[in-house]
Amino acid sequence: MNMLRLRAASLAALALMVSASAFAHDPSEKVTVLQDQMLKNAPGKKALMIEVDYQPGQSSIAHKHDGTAMAYVLSGSITSQVKGEKAVTYKAGEYWYEPAGSEHLVSKNASTTEPAKLLVFMVLAPDEKVLIPLEN
Repeated sequence: MNMLRLRAASLAALALMVSASAFAHDPSEKVTVLQDQMLKNAPGKKALMIEVDYQPGQSSIAHKHDGTAMAYVLSGSITSQVKGEKAVTYKAGEYWYEPAGSEHLVSKNASTTEPAKLLVFMVLAPDEKVLIPLEN
């Protein structure tokens, strides 16, 4: 019985640490995978469709993608900057392309008062990473 009580206490402590760490910083953007399909006409590649929801003023960390990405703003406005290019703010209905390996320095909600939503299509190999954080 003591072992069972000890395990329960350990699990409760772990749950408390996990929930406390979740509130220690601002939550990141919400990313939802809508589709993840192997491509029959491009062996060894898959198509990935994701939706990114940004709260007002929220941004992603600087990152790169192994795969090719195409982004479409569903609502609000998104500021995006790829290394070597100027930052551009895209409004709902506008889109852009990022070649595989591009360093995405800025990806953020351009508004501090309204949410924004982005739809991203990617083509990559199953073992390639969707997002790789950049080192400072």
